[in-house]
Amino acid sequence: MGVLDQTVTDKYALHLGDCLEVLPAYPDGSVHLSIYSPPFAGLYQYSSSERDLSNSRSYDEFLEHYGYVVAEIARLTMPGRITAVHCMDIPKSNSGRGDALLDFPGDIIRLHERHGFGYAGRYSVWKEPLTVRNRTLMKSLAHRTIVDDSSRCSVASADYLLIFRRHGDNPVPIAHPVGLTEYAGERKPPAELLRYRGWEGKQTENRYSHWIWRQYASAFWDDVRLDRVLPYREARDEEDEKHVHPLQLDVIDRCLVLWSNPGERVLTPFAGVGSEVYAAVRAGRFGVGVELKPSYYRQAVKNLAAAAADVDREQPPALFEVGEVAP
Repeated sequence: MGVLDQTVTDKYALHLGDCLEVLPAYPDGSVHLSIYSPPFAGLYQYSSSERDLSNSRSYDEFLEHYGYVVAEIARLTMPGRITAVHCMDIPKSNSGRGDALLDFPGDIIRLHERHGFGYAGRYSVWKEPLTVRNRTLMKSLAHRTIVDDSSRCSVASADYLLIFRRHGDNPVPIAHPVGLTEYAGERKPPAELLRYRGWEGKQTENRYSHWIWRQYASAFWDDVRLDRVLPYREARDEEDEKHVHPLQLDVIDRCLVLWSNPGERVLTPFAGVGSEVYAAVRAGRFGVGVELKPSYYRQAVKNLAAAAADVDREQPPALFEVGEVAP
C-alpha cells in the first residue's frame, strides 16, 4: 500500500496509508510522545478496508494485529517517554442490553507490557449518562429499564486514558520552569490564584500551577469538555460510517503539557480527522499523523491547515525539520 498521499510542512506531517507501512520510515527513538485511540474492535467499523483493525474477524485477531502497531510505537518511542492510549470497555454484543463487557483496557495494558512499556497510570474521563444513551441507544441506560427491571440496568462507562512509559531513562527532561500556565477543562481556576500565573519565584509558592496540577493528577477527569472536538461531519462518507468521534482536545492538551516539550515530535498512528496533530501544532510541537481512510485524511488536511495558519499568526517557537516519507 505504501504512502498514498501526504502533507508535510515545518509544523506537521500527515500521511495517508497503513501505519504499519508508514512508520518504519521513521528512525528508532524519534518520537517523544504518542497519543491515540485504537479502533475499538467489535464496537465500531471505521472503513471497509481489510487493513482496518476494526474489521478483524475476531477479537483475538484484532489483538494480534494491534500488537504489531504497539511494537512499532515501542521502537519509535524515546526511552523513558510516554504513550497515551484512549480507550473504553467494549460490549460483547451490539444488542444494547449491556449483558457483558470485554476488558479492553486490561488487554491493552498486557499488550504494552509485552512490548517494552511499563503501565504508569489510568485516568477516567467522565461521560454524562443520558448523552451516552442517546448516542449509543443502549437499552440498559434507558430510564425505562429501571422502571421495568433494574437488574438489566448498566453503567455509562468512562473513557480511559492509559499511560505507558517506555523502559529506560528519559534523556531530555520535560521541564516547567514557571509551572503550569494554562488549564484545559471546564473548571475555572480560583480568581485569587490568577496572580500566581507564570510565577518566576520559588515554584513551591506557585499556587496557580499547583491548582492545575491537582486537577491533572486526579484519576478522575470530570470536567473535560466533551464537545470540544475538531470538525468531523464532512469526513463521513457513504461507505460504512457508524462512528466518527474525535478525541476531546482537553484530553490531548493535558497530555501534551505533561509529557512533551515544545518542538518535540508527537505521533498518532490512527489520526482520524487530525485531533492529536492539530493540538500538537497549536501547542508548538511537531505533529505526525497516519490515517488509513481517505475521507478522514482529507478532513485532517483541512483541520491542520487551519491550525498552522493560527500558529503562524501567533509566531510560535521554531520546530525541527522533518522529511517526507517515500511513497
